[in-house]
Amino acid sequence: MDRATALRLYESMLLTRLMEERLVLLYKQGLTMGSVYRSLGQEATACATALALGPKDIIGPLIRNLGSMLVRGVTPKEVFLQYLGRASGPTCGREHNNHFGGMARGIVAPTSMLGALIPVMAGVALAFRQRGEARVAMTWIGDGGSSTGAFYEGLNFAVVQRLPLIVVGESNGFAYSTSPTQQMKGHMAARSQGAETMVVDGNNALEVLEAAKRARQLCLEGNGPVFLVCETFRLKGHAEHDDQRYVAPADLEAWSRKDPIAHLEAWLKGQRWLPEPGLPTRLAALVEAQAMEALASIKAGPTESSPSLN
Repeated sequence: MDRATALRLYESMLLTRLMEERLVLLYKQGLTMGSVYRSLGQEATACATALALGPKDIIGPLIRNLGSMLVRGVTPKEVFLQYLGRASGPTCGREHNNHFGGMARGIVAPTSMLGALIPVMAGVALAFRQRGEARVAMTWIGDGGSSTGAFYEGLNFAVVQRLPLIVVGESNGFAYSTSPTQQMKGHMAARSQGAETMVVDGNNALEVLEAAKRARQLCLEGNGPVFLVCETFRLKGHAEHDDQRYVAPADLEAWSRKDPIAHLEAWLKGQRWLPEPGLPTRLAALVEAQAMEALASIKAGPTESSPSLN
């Protein structure tokens, strides 16, 4: 681990949290098109896994993987324009949330149909192999999504074909309000269908990053796919409209003490690789400035030109 990578990981996780906090404010003001699905407490699973990839690899994020998109170069302003449903946003106001992508950045747009991206990303991985390209595809799945038929079909195809696909299992405690113990027997990792399987502490960003790097190397060596299960916890409800009454307060308190950002910050201090003292303030100012730019577009009306996502 080098200092530059560790600091980039810390910055991307912090930026994700700050952006989601600002999106919540926009949601409460009735300005967002749809709800906000936070990744509070599990920022490491999106940021660290995406950071382990090469520049030509392709990702297919889910709703709670905003961090992975920021790692690939998506800007806060683009995200705010998208949530506000603006004509100048990535999907020209036709979508909301993080449902946008762009091949120039190696992002297949997320979809609301859980599990559906696994067959799609298996197809991307198959294309890599057919073209003889040393590239890897990555997507994510949660506890509930791992119960869908598309999950089994896509992962099984990847296993049989030995495709360079990494499926990141975000074992975050709930499928909306349903506990994993009520929908599966045993651990999420048991659903690997023969894929190379790794189980890591999803709140330890460094452990996730190193595991994702190993997974990528296995795929490049022809030993894919890899099912990388990250044990973490969703500290907020399914979305902002969910009051999370089904979660035991003791569980929230216990997992809050395992905050992945605080964990990484403590490690950086131990290495004497401290980020710049004003980084949180600088990132907060960046988020606020780009949020205000996006909000200003509301007054400009829907006739703004729509840029392509590069």
